[in-house]
Amino acid sequence: MRPVFVQIRCIPGRTYEVADAIYDREIVSELYSTSGDYDLLAKVYVPEDKDIGHYLSENLFDIDGISRTLTTMTFKAF
Repeated sequence: MRPVFVQIRCIPGRTYEVADAIYDREIVSELYSTSGDYDLLAKVYVPEDKDIGHYLSENLFDIDGISRTLTTMTFKAF
């Protein structure tokens, strides 16, 4: 499993609705409310045999109320 972090910007007033929809899909291991340019920060473990872009698009990015995302991939450095 590869961990990736996804920052999520929501349509104003829909952050709680988006967070509930994310939890309902059981795709994230952690989900936080954040300050700044994005409203939520999700930690997602992507199976090794899956393409990250396709996996996130099919399982997360189609949630109604999401206006923008920023995905940060991780690499084993140590």
